[in-house]
Amino acid sequence: MARIGTKTNKELRIHEVVKVKAPIVEALKNAVEHPTYQFHIPGHTKGRAVFSDFKKLIGEKALNVDTTDEFDNLGTLHPATGPIGEAQKLAAEAFGAEKTFFLLNGSTAGNMAIGMACTKAGQKVIINRNCHRSALTGLMISGAEPIWICPNRIEDWSIWGNIDAQTIEKQLQENDNVGLVWITNPTYEGVVSDIKSISKVCKKYNVPLVVDEAHGCLWNFNKHLPETALKLGADAVLHSLHKTGGSMSQSSMLHIAKDSLINADAVEKALKMLHTTSPSLMLLASLDAARATLQSKSGQAMLERTIENAKYLRKRLDKIERLHQLKADFGYKTDVTKVFIKMDGLSGKRLESILEIDFNIEVESASDIGVLLLCNLGNKRSDFVYLADCLEKIAKSDYKDIYYLEKRKHMPMLDPIIKMSLRDAYYADKEVIAKEDAIGRISAELVAECPPGISILLPGELITEEHLPYLNDYKTLEVVK
Repeated sequence: MARIGTKTNKELRIHEVVKVKAPIVEALKNAVEHPTYQFHIPGHTKGRAVFSDFKKLIGEKALNVDTTDEFDNLGTLHPATGPIGEAQKLAAEAFGAEKTFFLLNGSTAGNMAIGMACTKAGQKVIINRNCHRSALTGLMISGAEPIWICPNRIEDWSIWGNIDAQTIEKQLQENDNVGLVWITNPTYEGVVSDIKSISKVCKKYNVPLVVDEAHGCLWNFNKHLPETALKLGADAVLHSLHKTGGSMSQSSMLHIAKDSLINADAVEKALKMLHTTSPSLMLLASLDAARATLQSKSGQAMLERTIENAKYLRKRLDKIERLHQLKADFGYKTDVTKVFIKMDGLSGKRLESILEIDFNIEVESASDIGVLLLCNLGNKRSDFVYLADCLEKIAKSDYKDIYYLEKRKHMPMLDPIIKMSLRDAYYADKEVIAKEDAIGRISAELVAECPPGISILLPGELITEEHLPYLNDYKTLEVVK
């Protein structure tokens, strides 16, 4: 599927036909329109046994479609049959994949499945330090050994930046038995790496490339966004459609690319072990609906408006004194819809609290440096006008920082000192000690703050004094005995 702005009239007509096909949605609609007497799970029986306030909150229709994949007319998730199987095939076509799996525990389940299916004990995996904690869980399960690579640091913003292909190649040259290269792209703040160059390096060494593109699920649907890794040579790609793609929370997709080095059957076996045996048709339908929307003419127009709104916001922000925004022209590429800002004289945490308490604005996240704003499909232009107006007022005000907010560290920027393997440290005999007494000991736990799920401490990592500013919420730590 070509991205918007590059389609022929024929292609547009084809995709307008595709957009009306949402097999799971249609199957659920049919089930609601033809009710039966139910003597099966779920026990609330179309909401009849649900707490009345909750029923009023979410609506009776939502409870009517809360069912599982136990009936032929709805299909099954593992293996994918019926409407679910058809919906996964349509998703693969839409995203340019050979095979697509629907995920019901977010991209977390997909990352864990990749670790289980694509790596094995003793094998080496080249992976970025700012990966999601679920990737590390996958490696703990498999027993593979990570080779840590640190992206470029964007010091002025205290965040990780892009990953250079040369860094990947250096590790491939220096290490034997590398089974996988596993990259997070984009970063949580929207910084984009050159996946095409990284893919070329991986193909040169015949090593599979997995890209956790959780925050880039819209990229295949508009030419003004970065290009998806599925088009740049990655073997598998993860998309968290629940983040920015319009599906319901905890629903994601895992795509296996065409001509992939990754065994799709092995991935499916791993997913079968990780997934619930009672998958929510409501969540599956939301993935089906999100894909249909993104392929439709109206959905693509919505995405185009979203990008225009993001550009409008960025222009307004450029004119606000004291306020700075992370930009692509700083020497790396960014996703225009992810706006990371900071304001002179205020920590990110303080700016977040001002926006929330005084202006009723909730942001995606805040660090000690700045605030992350997401320009979403559902936002209206008036939302961005109000946001920019409020930031102008704050910039002209005399708001002061608050000590505890200013001093709270958010994004770990440390090179790990590894003393034990992830798996050995996790399964080792442990003890819990005061945080201050843990300096010089080996961590036995995975400590990560969500969002964005980047680890502060890894199992097997030496705990140093540098870790402490990131552990304000912890009084004790679990260490290897």
